[in-house]
Amino acid sequence: MSGPAERTGEGDALEPLGRGLLVLLTALALSLVLSSCALLAGDDEPGAQPTSSAQPAPREVVTAVQRTLDLRAAGVRRQDRGRFERALTPGPAEFRTQQAQYFHNLLQLPLEQVEYRFDPADVLRVDDSYWVVVEVRLQLRGYDDVPVVARDRYLFEPGNGARGRLRLASVTDAAWEERNRVVPQPWDRGPVQVREVAGVLGVFDDASVAAAPGLLDATRRAVAEVGAVVPFEWSGRVVLYALSTTAALAAVADLPGGDAESLDAVAVPVAADPRDPGSPLASTRIVLNPRVLAAAGAEGTSAQGRTRDRLLRHEVTHVAVGARDDEAPVWLAEGIAEWVSVRPLAPEDRALPELALQAARADLAAGRVRMPDGATFNADGSTAHYGLSWWAAEHLADSFGSQVLWQLLEAGGDEPALERLVGLDEDRLAVRAARLMVATYG
Repeated sequence: MSGPAERTGEGDALEPLGRGLLVLLTALALSLVLSSCALLAGDDEPGAQPTSSAQPAPREVVTAVQRTLDLRAAGVRRQDRGRFERALTPGPAEFRTQQAQYFHNLLQLPLEQVEYRFDPADVLRVDDSYWVVVEVRLQLRGYDDVPVVARDRYLFEPGNGARGRLRLASVTDAAWEERNRVVPQPWDRGPVQVREVAGVLGVFDDASVAAAPGLLDATRRAVAEVGAVVPFEWSGRVVLYALSTTAALAAVADLPGGDAESLDAVAVPVAADPRDPGSPLASTRIVLNPRVLAAAGAEGTSAQGRTRDRLLRHEVTHVAVGARDDEAPVWLAEGIAEWVSVRPLAPEDRALPELALQAARADLAAGRVRMPDGATFNADGSTAHYGLSWWAAEHLADSFGSQVLWQLLEAGGDEPALERLVGLDEDRLAVRAARLMVATYG
């Protein structure tokens, strides 16, 4: 996935069969369902147009494909553009220009590992060319615990030379990507500007990079403030996507609420290879809505600066908590993130949306206070859900000590754990949270 140029391997005789669900995660990145490809047997008789084959790829083809991919990887690792470009076909010019941009993007990243791999079973011959499902393995040094796997379908065409070389003619197949819900990382989409300061890696674009200094500095402060509260061991390092469009935000799988415009930010867990249920978490990356960039240079003492910093602390808390976040009920994960986000603020600056307060009052009066359900947490009423979850965490910390939040999170946060630790079920806790909220802001 490297730029908008598209080649398609589609045709009635060439439609591949799905081979099982995979998941692509990328940063921005990014849990997305993919399926690898097996292939329908095509008409391989002389004169057939186009000629295709689902037979196992000959050894010399497998060798030629891997040689080209190794050349591509070596070009990136050695920062050798000439070596990188020798893996490409001589034309068209647009493809080579896009690949030059992709190469420049990768050189800005702190790459610990870059590899291109494939399964010979995922090779489809079309005339003298080959479509291949390629795994791209990238690891950001200091930010990813393990390499992250992404997949796309590449087209290899015969190159010049006596060794039967195959060169890259395309690194994207739009129809295959759509079927497999492939979403590119920011460095695959177009030009990026990468900036890094004190353990914060920011991925910007030409239109957003002006906000980098203020935003990176605010994120660095957020990391320090969250680290002073969250007791778990974590790297203290954050990857931030801060682009001028909502494309990366909208591409997040299972986006809370499903509407990128309604969200200011989201923390995205990135699995090493989500097709494997046991795949470890490689990292958690933060994706920002472009409107947050407007506050990039605001002073932390201003209302705008406090709002921005609170948002960053909330998202950095999700990064610090890591995999525990995914295993906990949504109300607990979001409630703790809100609780941590307001710790540095004076009580009078800990703003609560009026909608949340109104909902708490109405639900108390009607006797219908309930802990928000995870499946609908970010649907209608999400403002009230965040408010109630925050004040559930406030009540737990005030009544039982802040350590109970971390004990509950470590225990998975389910209702039996809650009852064992504090003697409350979720709905009784919700009632107490609503009462405390109304008493505090009433």
